[in-house]
Amino acid sequence: MTGKQRIFIVEDHTLLRAGLRALLSQDPDIEIVGEADNGRDAIRAIAQLSPNLVLMDISMAGMNGIEAMIDIKRRNPEIRVLVLTIHKTEEYIHACLGAGADGYMLKDASHDELRVAIRSVLHGKTYLSPDISDKVINGYLGTGTGKAEGMASKWDTLTHREREILKLVAEGHPNKYIATYLSLSIKTVEKHRSNLMKKLDLHNASTVTAYAIEKGLVTM
Repeated sequence: MTGKQRIFIVEDHTLLRAGLRALLSQDPDIEIVGEADNGRDAIRAIAQLSPNLVLMDISMAGMNGIEAMIDIKRRNPEIRVLVLTIHKTEEYIHACLGAGADGYMLKDASHDELRVAIRSVLHGKTYLSPDISDKVINGYLGTGTGKAEGMASKWDTLTHREREILKLVAEGHPNKYIATYLSLSIKTVEKHRSNLMKKLDLHNASTVTAYAIEKGLVTM
């Protein structure tokens, strides 16, 4: 690395965002160029500021971190993205890596680990928190076949309409838009959405997006 590294923080918790800014500002090689508390604002600001690295939360109101990361990487593939999250499941890990994340670390990590992660990612390496690296390795080596087969069978239980709605939800569209797009009532969309989430054991829009990316329904 040469010169100050420009970092943008995307985090919806005000205190954590302020803490990250205060911590990283102590490093003479780092400049915090901006911050946002949601994906849409982050995309707009990042397009103007062109940071070297984005610290990205996943679960945020409106556009979540996975959706934002797909857009950021499509527009600026050279920007490095380090995910900072509470989520430890393979579903989130694989979805983030599939969306273009250059690193994935947990929010309960130490300050020293955060510094190591940032430097690793800025040097072109992929950083994974020790707590989740084994899950990634097992997933990519195929040792988690039982889970993969289980997810495949759940996918097979979805109707064609449920698959359509899953894709639209993962793309960030609200129920009203989906209803208009598919010529359905909002209540019908809500029913299909509830059914597909129960079948797949998904609990919010972020996990729907993660699943859709893993299945190849939503791409960068």
